[in-house]
Amino acid sequence: MKDFSLGISGFQFSDLYRPERLKDLHREFWRQAEHASPGIRDRFQKTSTPELKPPEESEILIETSKLLGDFLGRLFHVTTHAAKFKAQAEHLFPVYRFKREFLNVRVFPRLGEPAVPHAAFQDLDSRVKAVLRHEPAAPGEDPEAVFSRIVLFLYDCQKRAKKEGVSPVDSQRAQYFCSHIHGTSLVDKLTVVLKQFEDWCVQIYVDPERRKDIANWISYTRPHKLDFDHLVPVESLSADQPDVLVTPPALHRARVGFKLTDPRMTQKQVLRETDYCIYCHQREKDSCSKGFHDKTGYKKNPLGIELTGCPLDERISEMNWLKNKGLSLAALAMVMLDNPMCPGTGHRICNDCMKGCIFQKQEPVNIPQNETGVLTDVLNMPLGVEIYSLLTRFNPLNKKRPYALPFNGHNVLVVGMGPAGYTLAHYLANEGFGVIGIDGLKIEPLDGTITGQGRAYPKPIQNFSEIRKELDERVLGGFGGVSEYGITVRWDKNFLTLIHLTLARRQNVRIFGGVRFGGTIELQDAWDLGFDHVAIAAGAGKPTIVPMKNNLAKGTRKASDFLMSLQLTGAFKKSSLSNLQVRLPAVIIGGGLTAFDTATELLAYYPVLVEKV
Repeated sequence: MKDFSLGISGFQFSDLYRPERLKDLHREFWRQAEHASPGIRDRFQKTSTPELKPPEESEILIETSKLLGDFLGRLFHVTTHAAKFKAQAEHLFPVYRFKREFLNVRVFPRLGEPAVPHAAFQDLDSRVKAVLRHEPAAPGEDPEAVFSRIVLFLYDCQKRAKKEGVSPVDSQRAQYFCSHIHGTSLVDKLTVVLKQFEDWCVQIYVDPERRKDIANWISYTRPHKLDFDHLVPVESLSADQPDVLVTPPALHRARVGFKLTDPRMTQKQVLRETDYCIYCHQREKDSCSKGFHDKTGYKKNPLGIELTGCPLDERISEMNWLKNKGLSLAALAMVMLDNPMCPGTGHRICNDCMKGCIFQKQEPVNIPQNETGVLTDVLNMPLGVEIYSLLTRFNPLNKKRPYALPFNGHNVLVVGMGPAGYTLAHYLANEGFGVIGIDGLKIEPLDGTITGQGRAYPKPIQNFSEIRKELDERVLGGFGGVSEYGITVRWDKNFLTLIHLTLARRQNVRIFGGVRFGGTIELQDAWDLGFDHVAIAAGAGKPTIVPMKNNLAKGTRKASDFLMSLQLTGAFKKSSLSNLQVRLPAVIIGGGLTAFDTATELLAYYPVLVEKV
């Protein structure tokens, strides 16, 4: 495998895995940043100091992250791909304004009206489409964005015509759009056309069948009020069984074997969420990051949960602002300033940020979806895995540790390779410690070619698809502890593979499975082997024992034990010969996350078991 030049002069791919060269890369970044924005380094040096207020600090970090995003784009030759994200984001700007100024004001208040007959709607639909045909969408252009742009143009023309007047060019274009209206002034024509668009927007929504035509329109998405007594929508199964509650059929999601059951939001939906955010960092109200405070400390929601915000103090509002502008590389760098292990957080993992969101009486911003969306934006670029990997070792936004240090001669044994263990291993490695991570359960070794074990540098991964597998085909790596075994198919465990690979590529990190501390290796053995410190990060792996009489009776099983056995043995795979037996009907005792996972996995696993038998 040959080395190759990067987009910044004087740097090769192999340099990214040499700590001494990361220092040179850091110096080069600031040289280029200073050239692009004179004085930026002096402004950056004032961050995290008492003389700078948090909103000012945020603005400096945003400015620096934009420069870092441009630098990474050049370094990895992905400037064109980054520009596509920016163009896609900017393409939706009219949609947000269309919702704020047209739908909110003129359409949403009318959504209680009845649907008109089919023939009347067809006539209205033909009139609206006749206007839209004057400016057809370009190939690949979003129809909602085109619709929004045309309505806003007509809306702006009407406002200007009533005041200072319309320019000749805009007047000609407006007359063109209104050509099917005869014998009135331009203002009157625009009023008629806009009323037709308003009526169409009402009628397309109030009829369930017609609404399917705008199913992927983000402008109609409205936050619902939060009722903490009814957070989950349910309805009675039937009048004869009022106590048997089910989710409304419209909210059902089909389960397809053991593939990923929640593929996350689309790019467009994530951008909608970033627009919904009001960027509270500008007023020091970013409770999603810092917690929702009152006079007594952290405020509690109606369920009695303290609104502490993100436990990592991730700069969420700043991330949302950058993502909304389509600056995905800058947004990821901002996330990784406080959360370098972000593949292990985000959607379906944590939501303390959502609980602390400034919107307390209505649906919060879906921050975990936004964070994971930012990460996948970058992973889906060419060399996206390498970009994420570099940001774990090199991030100039991190004033305390902008780049990883060389080996300092001291070794640490980290016991447990769950979220706590692998996060600790990352931080220790960046400080220059030699790290050995062990786990009592198996950890499948990764391909030595892509980890670079025994080589000067690893084989570059061009596309995330090279390491991504469908969950029902993926080898259960064991890395990630509770994230691997305790979480089922609602979360994409390919992110665990990404974290494992990122750590395994470090020259000062080694990871071993099947090594039980206190059994395979004792504390004295660690000292004898030359370790300077032992870090215990094995808290979540202890089996749950229910203090209940006859809790081990025949046919009774702990829910957590069932889930772990299902994942650990790979019993759900048709190729697996594991002997995990279940029978239906089954009763699940409990109503928490583990209970629901057990119910859904049991229903999905039973047909696989029957087919095997």
